[in-house]
Amino acid sequence: MCWERSIDNRVLHRELWISWASLLRSYAAAHGLNSHQFAVIEFGDDEIVVREGSKWVRFTHGELEKSDGSREGFALNEDGTVMLDGKMDEMDFAAERITRELMR
Repeated sequence: MCWERSIDNRVLHRELWISWASLLRSYAAAHGLNSHQFAVIEFGDDEIVVREGSKWVRFTHGELEKSDGSREGFALNEDGTVMLDGKMDEMDFAAERITRELMR
């Protein structure tokens, strides 16, 4: 039973990771509609990088790192929320805010 649950958690986390990358991609595209800027999303099993010009944001399963050198804690929660620097937010709100700040 415990083994089955750990497989389910891994599958759920993988789906949340894919959803997070998709939200970042969608909001980056939306923020680029009315500007000459566009973001590139690099997606892998262990990291997601969003780049716009010389600025970037890199996510791992436990951390957010920015091109300015700042770092903060990051986690995807089973309930569809994101923990960023100790603060919980809905995934879509967090993805929109991060891409908006990156593409300013």
